[in-house]
Amino acid sequence: MSKRKKVMLVFGTRPEAIKMAPLVHKFKAEPETFDVQVCVTAQHRQMLDQVLKIFEIVPDIDLDVMKPGQDLFDVTTKVLQGMKDIFRYDKPDIILVHGDTTTTLATAVAGFYEGIAVGHVEAGLRTYDLSAPFPEEFNRQVASKVTRWHFTPTENGRANLIAERVADEFITVTGNTVIDALHWVLNRIDADDERSTRLEESLDLTLPFNWRIDRFVLITGHRRENFGEGFLQICEALCELASRFPKVHFVYPVHLNPNVQNPVRKILGGLSNVHLIEPLGYEPFLWLLKQSHVVLTDSGGIQEEAPSLGKPVLVMRDVTERPEAVEAGTVELVGADKARIVAGVSRLLEDDVHYAKVSRAHNPYGDGKACDRIMDVLRNS
Repeated sequence: MSKRKKVMLVFGTRPEAIKMAPLVHKFKAEPETFDVQVCVTAQHRQMLDQVLKIFEIVPDIDLDVMKPGQDLFDVTTKVLQGMKDIFRYDKPDIILVHGDTTTTLATAVAGFYEGIAVGHVEAGLRTYDLSAPFPEEFNRQVASKVTRWHFTPTENGRANLIAERVADEFITVTGNTVIDALHWVLNRIDADDERSTRLEESLDLTLPFNWRIDRFVLITGHRRENFGEGFLQICEALCELASRFPKVHFVYPVHLNPNVQNPVRKILGGLSNVHLIEPLGYEPFLWLLKQSHVVLTDSGGIQEEAPSLGKPVLVMRDVTERPEAVEAGTVELVGADKARIVAGVSRLLEDDVHYAKVSRAHNPYGDGKACDRIMDVLRNS
């Protein structure tokens, strides 16, 4: 019997956890081939723990780096130092990191220093603008430099990596694991009447309108490059839209960062059809996403999740590392610009032909089998 491969999956934020969770379960299902450890840095503590609970994952190692008032210097050094100690003690054969967080950057660098092979899930995304998104574009570019296996969601990602002189033999187009996670969660809800009833009752208590029937726009916003003037523009756009479409509801789970909370509460707090709610867990958010009419976001992952459910997405960023959905027509870039946001949302609410075209466009992010493709590569490496 051949020696089992010792694999360590490392992540630290809510989005990473969502996208790595289905891969954790795939590895755990093959104990004869893989000796699996899950290490979390807890770069995001509370939001990470919510996702771990949903996906029924108990980490083997928890760095617990999150502390009040820390900045990028603090998180980077804590993760880098913490992973050095872990790698020297546990000695994994393979490290898997995800995407573009500070956890990803520091873990990949630590693996490089220790001579451990790195697999990068969601590799190859690029804007080629180090300030947008910041610091994520820098993080993912650096991680690519020390990666052995590049698991990219799309052919665009492959092209980016080849242009950076990554050998094609080290690149695998997998689709995005977020689609695997989406199917995993929604299938579990659909198969469990008690779970779906509990979710719906919770949303009934949260939202003062009939979200099952009434049209609503689902909004998320948290990007640091939009702090300040960007969020003022976003809030003023929502204010105008709420006035223009009094029968449409605008649901905004507001990020806890004061740079988001302050302008949002000040400008939108008194509007009857704008519902500012607490951040939602992954399950209720997906359930609400499934029922929404339009999505307005500056997030990355939602650009992939929403098209899978046939939801048009307006992205409040000037550039995106996910151009495939823009090219496919499921996503439109409107920036943090009042006039463009108002025009984009208005068209989707008023023009049924345009809405139908966008909502039926091809989803370029895969078929929910990304994890299987990653497993195939690592089994045979």
